[in-house]
Amino acid sequence: MIDIGISKLALIGAVALVVIGPEKLPRVARTVGTLLGKAQRYVSDVKAEVNRSMELDELKKMKESVETAARDVEQTVHTASSDFEKDWREATDFASDYDSGTYSSDSGSYDSRSAVAPVYKNPGKNFRLKRGAVPRWYKARAGVRTHVQSGAARVARFKPKR
Repeated sequence: MIDIGISKLALIGAVALVVIGPEKLPRVARTVGTLLGKAQRYVSDVKAEVNRSMELDELKKMKESVETAARDVEQTVHTASSDFEKDWREATDFASDYDSGTYSSDSGSYDSRSAVAPVYKNPGKNFRLKRGAVPRWYKARAGVRTHVQSGAARVARFKPKR
């Protein structure tokens, strides 16, 4: 900012000491310091605001470019899907009419037939029913736990009788 050397600062301090006096010099120096701090904060706030506005402009430009790219991609996908649907419709209509024998090549006409959807039939399975491969009598003989039991209940169950 301002190029002031050590010698110039010493000269300014000596002049201020003579003019202001030694009694008021600390208070004046404190006031000058606070004013310089406020000025530096103001300058940094202005710089930050300028940087924010520049970043905002860059973000707006980036947003616009992304939006145009998204619109282009959307339009491309839409045209490709409509072309695919048209080709698919033509292929399936021709294949279904050709297989059923309703396509007549001499007249070039199609006879549309109505397709009936199959009716849902419940398979009759009970997925909640547990079907174990090991018989219960074997589990009882081997001591396999089939029911939940707390630790205290297990201790009481196997407690030796007196």
